[in-house]
Amino acid sequence: MDRNTIVGIVLIGLIFVIFSYFNSNQRTKSYEQELRTADSLYLEKDYSAARTAYLKALSFKPSESYPRQQVVTIDSLISLTRQDTVSNTGQKVKQTVTTSPVTTRQKAKVPVDTFPSEENKLITVENDLMKIQFSSKGGRVYAVVLKNYRRYDSLPLVLFRGDSTEFGFRFFTADNRLIETSKLFFSPQTDTSYIRVKDSTYTLAMRYQANDHAYIEYLYTIHPDEYMIDLDVRLEGMNKIIASNLTTISLNWNMYIPQQERGRQNENNYTTIKYKFFQDEVSGLRMRSNKPEMEEDVPTRIEWLAYKDQFFSSVLIAKDEPFQNAFVKSTRMAEGDPYLRFFESELSVPYHPADHVEIPMQMYFGPNYFKTLKKYGRELTELVYLGKNIIRWVNRYVIITIFNWLHKYISSYGIIILLLTLIIKMALFPLTYKSYASQAKMRVLKPFVDEINARFPKKEDSMKKQQAQMALYKRAGVSPLGGCLPMILQLPILYAMFRFFPTSIELRQQSFLWAHDLSTYDSILQLPFTIPMYGDHVSLFTILMTASTIITMKINSPSSSGSQQMPGMKGMTYIMPLMFMLILNNFSAALNYYYFLANLITFGQNMLAKSFINEEEILKKVRDSKGKPVQKSKWQKRLEEASKSRGYPPPKKRK
Repeated sequence: MDRNTIVGIVLIGLIFVIFSYFNSNQRTKSYEQELRTADSLYLEKDYSAARTAYLKALSFKPSESYPRQQVVTIDSLISLTRQDTVSNTGQKVKQTVTTSPVTTRQKAKVPVDTFPSEENKLITVENDLMKIQFSSKGGRVYAVVLKNYRRYDSLPLVLFRGDSTEFGFRFFTADNRLIETSKLFFSPQTDTSYIRVKDSTYTLAMRYQANDHAYIEYLYTIHPDEYMIDLDVRLEGMNKIIASNLTTISLNWNMYIPQQERGRQNENNYTTIKYKFFQDEVSGLRMRSNKPEMEEDVPTRIEWLAYKDQFFSSVLIAKDEPFQNAFVKSTRMAEGDPYLRFFESELSVPYHPADHVEIPMQMYFGPNYFKTLKKYGRELTELVYLGKNIIRWVNRYVIITIFNWLHKYISSYGIIILLLTLIIKMALFPLTYKSYASQAKMRVLKPFVDEINARFPKKEDSMKKQQAQMALYKRAGVSPLGGCLPMILQLPILYAMFRFFPTSIELRQQSFLWAHDLSTYDSILQLPFTIPMYGDHVSLFTILMTASTIITMKINSPSSSGSQQMPGMKGMTYIMPLMFMLILNNFSAALNYYYFLANLITFGQNMLAKSFINEEEILKKVRDSKGKPVQKSKWQKRLEEASKSRGYPPPKKRK
C-alpha cells in the first residue's frame, strides 16, 4: 500500500466522521424541535397531531424512550369509546376512534343509522400452531398469534390485531345503496367464546341476517396442526338484495404490517405484496424500494394475494374461480412507527346471481418456511425469496438440500454454516485452483511482460505489444482469461448465498458465539449516533469479513510480487471491501459469517495451490521456446484451411 492510497483512505474516513458528526447535530436539533411541538400539542389536547409529531421526533432518534411512551399514552387516550356522538337521526350511538384509520381505494359515505349499534363479540379458536380471534363486527379474522414464534423483544408474535386490519365485501343493493360487510355485525353460531382444535377440524359460522329469507354467512374451518384455514362465503337469498347487473363483488383487504425483527431496514427490504397470476408466474410489488407509496392495477385473473414480511405471510387464496382483477397499494411507514407498511387491496370476486351462492377461499397465516409452503402447492414457495433464474435454482436444489441434510444431524446453525461453507468451497476448489494457478503464472511472466513493454513504448505500437504478449502467454501455456473465468463461474454460488441467508427462517433467533440472532445483524457496540449507510451499531462479523477480504486480496494481488497495476486500482482494492462493510453492517450475521469463513478457506486453498505451482518449470518452458515459432492452434489451422478452400490466399508470414 503506497502513501497516496493511505492518504486517500484516511481522507475518506475523515469525510465520513465529519459528515456523521454534522448529521448527528442536525438530527438532534430536528428532534428537539419536533419534541417541543409535540409537547405543546399534547398540552392543548390535540392528541392526533401530537402523536404525529412524536412519531416524527422518533424518526430522528428511534432509540429515545420518552416520545415512544408518549405515543403509547396517546393511543390509550384516543382509542377510548366516545359516548356523546349523535347520529343523523338524533340518537346516541357508540363510535370508536382509532389511531390507525383504514382507508380504501374508493371512499363512500354511508349513513350511520344504516348499521345497528351492537356489542362486538370475540371468539377465540386455537390449534397447536396459532391462536385466531374472530370478531362479530364484520365477521372477520380479528387477530392471529403464531404460538411457536416470538418477536425480537420476546413478546408474542402477532401478525395483526384489531383495527390494524379490515376485511369485507362491498356491493350495491337493488335500490343503489352501498353495503360494506366490514361494518355489519355478524352473529356467531356458537354458545362458547373459546374453542380448542386438537384432534378434528372445527367450523365456526358467522352469520349476518339481512331479512327473514336472506343472510350472509362466513364458514371458517380450522384444522389441527395447520396454518391454512378454509373460508367459505355463503350468500343465501341475497340475489334479491344485491343489484342484479353485478357479475363481480369487491373484496377489500387492508392491513398494517407490524415490525417483528430487530433489523427494521433488513425486514423492510423483504416486506411487500405478492400475487400469482392464474396458471402463470408469481409477481408483486418491487422489494427493496424506498418509495413512500407503490400501487399497481392487476387487470388479469390472479389465484392468490399475499401480504408478506421477511419471515411471515398472510395469504388469501381463491379456491375454485380466481379473482378477476385486483388493485394493490403499499404505503411505507415512518421510522419509529411500530408498523413497517400499510397494505391495501381490492379484489374482484366472481358473482353469479342465484338463491344460493358459495364462494370458497382459503387463508394462510404462518411462516415463510419452504417445507411448510411446499406442501400447500400453488407456488406458495415463491414467498421465500431465493433470487431469480439460475440463482433460485442453485438455492432451491443445491443450498437448501445440503442445509436440510446437515440439520438432520447437527443442531447448531453456526456449525451447519461452517460445514456448508466447507462443502461449497471443496466443490469449487478445481475452479479456485485454476484461477490461482493462472494468477501465479502471470506473476512469473512479469519480467518478460516488462521486457515487451520496454520494446514497444509508443502508443502506436500497442497492437504489436499486445500480439507479443499473447505469443508469450501461448508459449508459457497461460490463458489471460484463466484467472477471471473460474471466478465468474463461482458468482452464482456467491450471489445465491446472498439471497439465501436473509430469508431463511431457520436462522431466526438462533444464536451463535456473540450473535444472538443469525437472521439479523450482530451488534457488539451501540453507537450514540447514526452513520449514513453504516447504521448506529458495530457488527463484529462484518469487520471480520472486511479484514479477511482485504488481507486475502493483498496477498493474492499481483502487486505483492511487484507487477504494475492500472492507476487507481490499488486504492480500489481497499475501497471496495470498505464499501461492502458499510452496506453489509445491517445484513444478517449468518451472511457475514459465511463470507468470513469463505475468505479463510479461500486463503488456505491458495496456500495449498501454491505448493503445486512449479515456477522454475514455467520459466524454463518460456526460455526454451524463446525464438521458436508459435505453434498454431487448431482453430487457426481450420480458419486457414477454410480460406484456402474458398480461394483466398493464406496470410503472409511476418518477418
